[in-house]
Amino acid sequence: MPTVTSSPRRWWALAGLVLSVLVIGLDATVLNVALPTLAVEIGASTGDLQWIVAAYLVVFASLLLPAGALGDRFGRKRVLLAGLAAFGVASAVATYVDDSGWLIAMRALMGAGAAVIMPLSTSILPSLFPAHERARAIAVWTAGMALGLPLGPIVGGYLLDHFWWGSIFLINIPAVALALAAVAVLVPESRAPAAGRVDLPGGLLSMAGLGAFVYGIIQAPEDGWGDPVVLVAVIGGLAILAAFVLVETRSNAPMLDLGLFRRPVFLWGSIGATIVSLAMTGVLFVVPQYLQAVQGFDAMQTGLRVVPMVAGLMAGGLTGERLLARAGLRLLMTAGLVVIAAGLGMGALTGTGDGYGWTAAWLAVSGAGVGLAMVPAMDGVLATLPEDRTGAGSGALQAVRQVGGAAGVALVGSVLSALYVARLPAGAPEAARDSVAVAVRLGDPALTAAAHSAYVDGMDGVLALCAVLSLATAVVIAIRLRPAGKDTAATREESAGGTLTARSPDRATIDG
Repeated sequence: MPTVTSSPRRWWALAGLVLSVLVIGLDATVLNVALPTLAVEIGASTGDLQWIVAAYLVVFASLLLPAGALGDRFGRKRVLLAGLAAFGVASAVATYVDDSGWLIAMRALMGAGAAVIMPLSTSILPSLFPAHERARAIAVWTAGMALGLPLGPIVGGYLLDHFWWGSIFLINIPAVALALAAVAVLVPESRAPAAGRVDLPGGLLSMAGLGAFVYGIIQAPEDGWGDPVVLVAVIGGLAILAAFVLVETRSNAPMLDLGLFRRPVFLWGSIGATIVSLAMTGVLFVVPQYLQAVQGFDAMQTGLRVVPMVAGLMAGGLTGERLLARAGLRLLMTAGLVVIAAGLGMGALTGTGDGYGWTAAWLAVSGAGVGLAMVPAMDGVLATLPEDRTGAGSGALQAVRQVGGAAGVALVGSVLSALYVARLPAGAPEAARDSVAVAVRLGDPALTAAAHSAYVDGMDGVLALCAVLSLATAVVIAIRLRPAGKDTAATREESAGGTLTARSPDRATIDG
């Protein structure tokens, strides 16, 4: 009976994991094109629409840490199957609801399922692939996640044009069914060899802290940073997270081993991955609005025109995977962040008269940087994790990335709004200040031209800010991360058996 790492079926198992995260990526953006339809079809108010989006994100962020820890204790495959099932059931129910309250509840359940799928599909990779193949598997996994993002508007636009609004959730069901079958048949079970008790206080504090903080930064661009609810959520969330850290340091069986953050590869790999996520989130926040409201493409055409970023990501990821053994983590992460900064810097030079060709070029460069930085970062982080902590460690990485992405939306949303409003003519109608799309719909040619110019200026400012953050992170990582070439050896020593080669007691097998 061959080990999973010697069986060709491991690549089919990876296909199941990729399909799982592709559905998450698709679901993250498919809803955006359906919000106007939901307002009409189920009578959803503006507040309802906000919660339909926010319920998913808040629950997703708050459950990432506990989900990873539960996988370590009860079995990563078993918990992953439960997450896929929850996501599928919620999608099936959401397809036929006719009430915004029920839809919000199902979106929250989808968020819970996604929170299980994301870290556990990552944590299973080390038991599927040996060290020399892990980076390639991560590149494929990352591309699957990223591919779902532009697919959302493409698929959603097509379905809304030809079917009823519930079809945007119906498409999840066959994908989830295939993922369930692939994981059930092909993915081996793995868990911590000596699982301790469930860290209930840590789990509750992490859920409350992350949930409150993410909710606050999601609402900040809409309600303003001075809004009392936003302030309470952000400050309260940070205070609860501080209490979580205190509890974990004193616990005999902590949900999250905070000592992981004392390992340079884990710390800087997580920080690098978070900044990459922030930059990518910023791009995906401003570019679709630019392509639709300024360039004049519809939702489906917009999704297709974001594909160069995904193509660049795949190329960068595969390049990073091939160079990792020779170049080392520090060099590749630094290079990837510099390439991201270059791509975003190109984007920051966009003018109102530029065509799509320029946009495609800088999107491809930015995507290549994302792949070049993200794959080595995630591979480095996974390599530092002891065998009994891959779920919790992956959950920590994904939680930090998710908070970074949510913070990125809040940051770029605030910057974009401020720059856009500041660039509009003094006499512009109040409605035009809400968004460039609203300004265009008012039908005034002069106002439309002014709104286009104002939005492009705002987008350029956002891209320039993300470029500066990426470049600054590249400099810090180049200085602080251990020299290239020592990453692998040092990681093995620090992890005390946390590398794949030392995990032979937990090596799962696949029949046949």
